[in-house]
Amino acid sequence: MKNALSVATVLSWINIIVFGGIVALCLVVSFAMGQLAFLASVALLSSIPLSCYAALMLHRSIRRPDVPLSHQTPAGIRFVGLIAMFLGVTYIVAGVTIIAQPGQLLDSMKEMAGKMGGLAPTEIASVGKVFLLFGGIITAVLGLMVVINVILNIRLLRWYILLHKSDGS
Repeated sequence: MKNALSVATVLSWINIIVFGGIVALCLVVSFAMGQLAFLASVALLSSIPLSCYAALMLHRSIRRPDVPLSHQTPAGIRFVGLIAMFLGVTYIVAGVTIIAQPGQLLDSMKEMAGKMGGLAPTEIASVGKVFLLFGGIITAVLGLMVVINVILNIRLLRWYILLHKSDGS
């Protein structure tokens, strides 16, 4: 359990920093552009840092038994963790799809840009398949980190609860 706790702590901090930054950036962009409907997706994305924060509270209680775990934290780890796991699996699928078909995605982006009147298709072509492959790999790795973190934290929570039930606490 010590190794699982160490890995879960590292993953929790990485996820808090990465996804917390993404959430903060999305909030700033949402308010700057006046797109308040965008806030719903930001609220969903915020489940990842919230799950990691609850997990860090669990890790603190495991490392320091004198610090009790809040009665709301287990429900937060389970419920918000499942939402975070759903997002992680979604990121894995999106990343693998991008990796598997970068040419087709690039063609779709060119077609969409032509219809929307945004970037010229030549500007999109300059992005290239390598950039899309890199983005797909990063997306899949981030999703995998979220899924592994949620699974480890749910296992640690189960271990913590069983340990405290056997102590008669």
